[in-house]
Amino acid sequence: MLDSGEDAPTFTLENQHGEPVSLGDTDASYTVVYFYPRADTPGCTTEACGFRDEWDAFEAAGVAVLGISDDPVEDLADFAAKHDLPFELLSDPDGEVASAYDSYGEKDMFGNVFDGVFRNTYVVDAEGTIALAYEGVSPEGHADRILEDVAALGE
Repeated sequence: MLDSGEDAPTFTLENQHGEPVSLGDTDASYTVVYFYPRADTPGCTTEACGFRDEWDAFEAAGVAVLGISDDPVEDLADFAAKHDLPFELLSDPDGEVASAYDSYGEKDMFGNVFDGVFRNTYVVDAEGTIALAYEGVSPEGHADRILEDVAALGE
């Protein structure tokens, strides 16, 4: 897991519309970079809808949101449309970006071992430095916690 104070790895990935998006594309004070295992599964939907439901608060706080999984662009497009997600979902099909953020590797589910994305989140400041890091995130209430923690950074 990367720590607060470290430089955030830069990246450019395709979003749900097939357009390239880079970490530095936003002029936000902070950017949430959250990694999730699979689009449109229960936990990932709960997490994404939490960000959606608090979207006005994220915008008011000057915080951008980028969700990253190893799903193909088409799956991300369906997921974003189905749940009316107002932020960018990025496709990392080989797990390269997730690996750079220590958020990809061997998983064991129901006795099946495979490589996949870990549910981790980073908040990156405007200078490209990791301000906050969350490992093994619980999807429920995660967006609210980030808003509270980002607000505390400004105090």
